[in-house]
Amino acid sequence: MTHDTPPDLLVLHAVRTTGYASTLRLADLLGLPAAVVEEHLEDARARGWVTEAAFADDRGWTLTDAGKARGEERLAAELDAAAARADFAQIYREFLPANAIVGATCTAWQLTELGVGEVPADADAIVAALHEPARVLAELEQRLTAHLTRFSGYHRRFSTALAAAATNPAWITGTDRDSAHRVWFELHEDLIATLGIER
Repeated sequence: MTHDTPPDLLVLHAVRTTGYASTLRLADLLGLPAAVVEEHLEDARARGWVTEAAFADDRGWTLTDAGKARGEERLAAELDAAAARADFAQIYREFLPANAIVGATCTAWQLTELGVGEVPADADAIVAALHEPARVLAELEQRLTAHLTRFSGYHRRFSTALAAAATNPAWITGTDRDSAHRVWFELHEDLIATLGIER
């Protein structure tokens, strides 16, 4: 039986998986009204779980150490309530080979963008190499969402980024958009936070 994560935990957890995000980006990511997200963020701030930072005209939320600990505590309870710990541990083991491909491929592209390395990577080859992880993700997401609905959407976002990268390589690793690298990073963070492990 699948489990729906309560909105307050969704918001707190999204701050962790994104690392830094505005209220509007969190609302868009979660499919929740911005006012609801703002309410949960302000409650979390009052409890010392999140803090708001500003860089020039950009404002966003980050998790505190106390917020990370609180989130992991609730995620662990949620995973156990769903009786899914063993399944998630197995899924994570199956995720790691695809993660290695994404990591190596995205690093190769980042080095190419920086002009580092003897042989520049080809954008078309990079995108092609990411299609196998996308296929693996489609299957793993089905198994993840059979337990926790909040894992829905990663495959759609990753595939959308790959489709855009076919004509604009910025969608491979760009930090200013929902790039393939960014989506995969958030998925990895979601998995390790849920399991209470380190990268």
